[in-house]
Amino acid sequence: MAHHLSALKRIRQDQKRKLHNRYYAKTTRNAIKKLRKTTDKQEAAELYPKVEAMVDKLAKKHVIHKNKAANIKSKLAKHVNSL
Repeated sequence: MAHHLSALKRIRQDQKRKLHNRYYAKTTRNAIKKLRKTTDKQEAAELYPKVEAMVDKLAKKHVIHKNKAANIKSKLAKHVNSL
């Protein structure tokens, strides 16, 4: 266990951030699944910008890698365009 107050504080902050990141990552994954299951072109076109923004935000906060975000967005764009 850590002995310094600063290390204890860092542990508390990390736990709080982990919960925050987990919530937004899970929410984004659910939105991606919803978009992938969509078969209506208009609904998918409305949903895509929102999901894209969520993925970009995760990449910006370093929750996911920027290349992974690019791959996700590319695959979703292909899906939307193929409808």
